[in-house]
Amino acid sequence: MKFLIISGLSGAGKSKVASNLEDLGFYCVDNMPVDLIPQLAGVCLATKGRYDRVALVTDVRGGQNFESLFQSLKELEKSACDYKIVFVEASEETIINRYKETRRKHPLTIDGTSLVDAVRREREILHPVRDRADHIIDTTAFSTSKLRGEIIRLFASEQRERTMAVNVTSFGFKYGVPIDADLVFDVRFLPNPYYIDSMRDLSGLDAPVHEFVMSFTQTNDFLEKLKDMLNFLLPLYTEEGKSLLTIAIGCTGGHHRSVTIASQLGTFIKSRGYETSVTHRDLSRS
Repeated sequence: MKFLIISGLSGAGKSKVASNLEDLGFYCVDNMPVDLIPQLAGVCLATKGRYDRVALVTDVRGGQNFESLFQSLKELEKSACDYKIVFVEASEETIINRYKETRRKHPLTIDGTSLVDAVRREREILHPVRDRADHIIDTTAFSTSKLRGEIIRLFASEQRERTMAVNVTSFGFKYGVPIDADLVFDVRFLPNPYYIDSMRDLSGLDAPVHEFVMSFTQTNDFLEKLKDMLNFLLPLYTEEGKSLLTIAIGCTGGHHRSVTIASQLGTFIKSRGYETSVTHRDLSRS
């Protein structure tokens, strides 16, 4: 069982770390009383795999004395629960700016303490926890996607492909480019089955059209080059933390060539281990 204790500075991004872990299949609990940690671990262990990845967030909201946390960690060690501490921090300036932007109150300003003093006081209070951390994540220069990429690198390296879904969609340029497309490829250079009477009313989902489009050397050359590029790009998008990639394949009307290529591409991407969906946006248009 993977058992993570997430702690760190208020405003550094603990909640975002927990959200990303939740997306990776972790069962997450925010601000759980530290005295209950051993009991929760015991329950999770008793399920024999049902809760095999758990993450708990604890910080100064739960009290300023972390001796209770350390005592709970000793109890985990006695129960043979393998845990890791993840400490999330950011620069003083970054945290202060984040609080100013959100207009939230820092948990240590309730007694009239200034924001600057509260941030410094919290850093001092959490120093013993930081010293025991297995992973320290500094979010000072992290965008949302960069933080997600770091969480994937640390805790989901064995399932990278499953952390990003890919949607391949065909479309017709005459109806406009899909606004959510990340990558757009124009296949109007391929021979068009529309000009063959027996295929005009068919689509790329029908065998005659599919076989016609795939019968040309330029079609297969294009697909091989596209597959080679995606073999390079997809792991990089995953590492960057992208959760959904939309690839749009366009021809004139979105019925023949784009449908054929999108179907072929979807099969290839799925074979690479990515969660893949294929849609044909304009197939129902006349």
